Amino acid sequence: MTTKQPDWEAIERAYRAGLLSLRAIASEHGVAHNTIMKRAEKEGWQRDLTSKVRSAVKDKVTRSVTTDGDQKKLVTDAEIIEEASDQAAAVVLAHRSGLAQWRGIASKLSTFLSSVTVTEENHGDFARSLNAGVDAQLKVIKGERQAFNLDTEEGDKTVDTLAAMMDELSKDA
Repeated sequence: MTTKQPDWEAIERAYRAGLLSLRAIASEHGVAHNTIMKRAEKEGWQRDLTSKVRSAVKDKVTRSVTTDGDQKKLVTDAEIIEEASDQAAAVVLAHRSGLAQWRGIASKLSTFLSSVTVTEENHGDFARSLNAGVDAQLKVIKGERQAFNLDTEEGDKTVDTLAAMMDELSKDA
């Protein structure tokens, strides 16, 4: 019985890119995170590309760049940065799309609530539905951003500010 050997080149690229947590890399490649830590230490891997990847992500999100997924073997820092920033840019663009959907749902609910006589009986149901939906979306975004190591001080403030606004809206309702 043969066991599949880990793709150490892919593991090293992910480690050096710094987007995924060590546990996420381990889970993705079926290797214990301690094994990756030991190999990284032994071979001198550095998580030195994180800031370059983040910079490339911001640039790509700004320009909304996507690629057709070229699967050639990566060997240079520039290629590692390109691959990692493509993945992270896709996540950020998906967040924007998801938020736009929630914004549309909230707008529909707002329009509906504007046309209905709001009573104590129906107001709470609508407010809770909106609050639960936004809360779920914020949790998904926060979890993905943590998994891809995209959280920055500015990004955290944005998510926290939106959550605080939703809390205030639910108190007012």
